Amino acid sequence: WDNADFSRGVGTTFYQEFPTLNTAKPPFIRDVEAKVRRYLRSSYSAAWTLKITWEKAPAYAARTDTRRTITYQAILTTDGFRSYVLMLYQEGGMRWDYTRLPATNVLIGYT
Repeated sequence: WDNADFSRGVGTTFYQEFPTLNTAKPPFIRDVEAKVRRYLRSSYSAAWTLKITWEKAPAYAARTDTRRTITYQAILTTDGFRSYVLMLYQEGGMRWDYTRLPATNVLIGYT
């Protein structure tokens, strides 16, 4: 995510916190729980979730191309014992022209 460049006034980043330990769970949280259960085949009930969205983020350096933007999210969630991150990309995948990025070792995901 460090190659997003918002210096040209294109794109935005925002977040939303969902403390759900003792409250009713909105549909978004129920969807997160269902994804964790499905992918990991385990029971899961979120106590806290943070959704971070990078909307229409241009690649670094934005001065070269602000038309090829990407919207993606990281959803961090925990039940107090186990923690997970869901990384979600807009339909169609990463649209940055990675051949024009300063770095040549481009990855989507984490290690």
